[in-house]
Amino acid sequence: MTVRRAAAFFVVLFVALAIPAQAAELKVLSGNGARSAIAELCAEFERVTGHKVTVDFAVNPEVQRRIEGGEQFDVAILNPPVLDALIAQGRIVRGTRSVIGRAGIGVAARAGVPPPDISTVAAFTRTLLNARSVAYPGEGASGKYFVTVVDRLGITSQMAPKMRPMPAEYNVEVVGTGEVELVVVVASRIAGVPGVQLVGLIPQELQTWIGFTGGMSAAVREPDAARALLRFLTSPVAVSALEKAGIQPFKE
Repeated sequence: MTVRRAAAFFVVLFVALAIPAQAAELKVLSGNGARSAIAELCAEFERVTGHKVTVDFAVNPEVQRRIEGGEQFDVAILNPPVLDALIAQGRIVRGTRSVIGRAGIGVAARAGVPPPDISTVAAFTRTLLNARSVAYPGEGASGKYFVTVVDRLGITSQMAPKMRPMPAEYNVEVVGTGEVELVVVVASRIAGVPGVQLVGLIPQELQTWIGFTGGMSAAVREPDAARALLRFLTSPVAVSALEKAGIQPFKE
């Protein structure tokens, strides 16, 4: 970290965020889409503030089920529709809803192989049809969207033998190990996975954007620290880590 960036951390964290002197322990439940950026930022927040942050990643529907089942947490980071549903249920404090960013749908291949052409709808279609196998998150928002894209392209029957719905924690990793040739998933999920290269985003005509939002539990144990973490994740200091993972800031 540069001196300038380190100074920015202290200004943002200790002045703007008014972090309390006593260290707290926070439990974060997060969807997998922004995994690498959230892990990095929570670790940095922990390092600078002395607060202990434990992050548990799962697909958004599973996180929602766990919260609705009464699991204790302090901060949740989820796709906007899921977070908003939990706010409506009174499980997340409405006034703490924080927009972190958004990412498009991307394609990844094994590192070191010539990247396939996905520059146009026709090229993307050919790449899918020529692929040996294509992974996607079976329960995730990006995976469900990809299934609709395959249908829009009119290649559902041809792709059926090649489609590999995977669990959230292993849908990109299977490409790095060579078990599957390609993965189509929210691009931010690809960042930081060993042995994998981002080929690029799918063509604009087929693109959608997956949002990431955070909120504080209605049963939060350390409200000051939880609010500080949410402000940190949406502060200018966080932009570099978010952009490195393919997440762009935006306002709803």
